[in-house]
Amino acid sequence: MMPVEDTFISHLVELRDRLLRAVVAMLVVFIALMPWASDIYDILALPMMNTLPAGTNMIATGVVTPFFVPIKVTLLAAFLIALPYVLHQVWAFIAPGLYSHEKRIGLPLVVGTTLLFLAGMAFCYFFVFQTVFKFIYEFAPKSIMVAPDIEQYLSFVMTLFIAFGLTFEVPVVVILLAGAGMVSIQALKEARPYVIVGAFVIAAVITPPDVISQFMLAVPMIVLYEVGIFLARMFARKREEKGLDETPYAAPSEQDLDSELDRIEEAEKPK
Repeated sequence: MMPVEDTFISHLVELRDRLLRAVVAMLVVFIALMPWASDIYDILALPMMNTLPAGTNMIATGVVTPFFVPIKVTLLAAFLIALPYVLHQVWAFIAPGLYSHEKRIGLPLVVGTTLLFLAGMAFCYFFVFQTVFKFIYEFAPKSIMVAPDIEQYLSFVMTLFIAFGLTFEVPVVVILLAGAGMVSIQALKEARPYVIVGAFVIAAVITPPDVISQFMLAVPMIVLYEVGIFLARMFARKREEKGLDETPYAAPSEQDLDSELDRIEEAEKPK
């Protein structure tokens, strides 16, 4: 058997190598995208530009803002493009330490979580931005000229991207809670009124102070909660059909631990 120190150091070395590969992959994509940094920002700004009147542009109030903002957007795009490889490195690091049943659950969990987060960002970009920006512009007085600052715009869209990306993770959270036996399906159903109120409270805190964006965040959160309950019920039914216990990963008893310790001590005694 390898000493504990050697095993720990080998894990640290492997973790360093995995992180280095992920960072290098993201930097390679970032450098490849740099010549189109301005075009990438234009794509991000397209929902706002479609709302503004013809001939109206966004503004930059900082001296270096026109340079750094497209760089930040390009870095985000590089991370999203390199995300499959980054997740592959994460999975390659943790997979050897998992049991076979954990591997069967872990890989779909990682893939599903990533796809749901990207789906939330896509929903925000293609649907929420168009509706919210149009509502805000139509509500603005006709005596003012709307010309958003590009740095504030980036901060705004990043906040909504994260909010909607996390919102689309609700089914995964519900399935994990139910699958781990922490919450029963019946308890999830009974929590519906609290989830509805909590969804609107969270939406009011995260989104801009307009009713449209709050509804666009709260309603998908509630719908996805129901989707999570449906999928959790379906997985529970499949486990019952296979004759599996509802809590198949119960912790070992104290007697089992004592027996295992005695076995290890007996094996380590010099012969």
